[in-house]
Amino acid sequence: MGIAFDYTPDRPEHIDAILNGLDRYNPETTSVFQEYVTQQCEERTVDSYANLALLKLYQFNPHLARDETITNILVKCLTIFPSPDFSLALHLLPPHILTPVSASSALPAAGDAPLSEAVQKLNVLNNLLSQASYSAFWSTLDSDDLYADLIADVAGFEELIRIRIALTISQTVREIERSVLESWLGLQGEAFDKFITGVCGWKIEGTTVKVPLNKENEAKSTIVRENVKIEQFSRVIRRAYEQPA
Repeated sequence: MGIAFDYTPDRPEHIDAILNGLDRYNPETTSVFQEYVTQQCEERTVDSYANLALLKLYQFNPHLARDETITNILVKCLTIFPSPDFSLALHLLPPHILTPVSASSALPAAGDAPLSEAVQKLNVLNNLLSQASYSAFWSTLDSDDLYADLIADVAGFEELIRIRIALTISQTVREIERSVLESWLGLQGEAFDKFITGVCGWKIEGTTVKVPLNKENEAKSTIVRENVKIEQFSRVIRRAYEQPA
């Protein structure tokens, strides 16, 4: 039996009740959802279904939208890549926020420019993660103080990203050069050793990191069998000789 796409084991009962009732569309629940986003940031949990519901409320009630909450939701989405949650969240934001200010035909309204810049910068990070450009991700993250401000509310952001990168790597390789992995994780020296052995449970042998065997990185032979019956060939040949009406 599959798990429902909106299932979140750590979701509080009062949030679950709102999401499954008419109050989901009640503007008065906006503050409740916003507090829940803050809770997720502090406790390292993610409830994308609830967060998307809040962004939908913002669509209907733009005067209730909070820039800080919007950026926190996007940052939380980054921590669970390669899920499509970041893209889903972007599609619930006003179009003018997604357009670079320099490309806009008109000046942004008061208060729009800071959010627009923040969203576009976070989108750069999302694209780098989606492209598996992990080294570029860390260098970009360190390139602008605005990034430090954007991720400040999300506890353990960098570790959560490293865990997701490590998970992706574990699905594709059995071993990898230490220097390459250091650049992908943005860690060196003792901090790298501690993360690899303590968090990932992998082994470091000289200049190589060994990834344990799992169902994703196990090499498997594949046999392709074509199941085409002679009757199918006969129909094709017969049609080739049929005269058009």
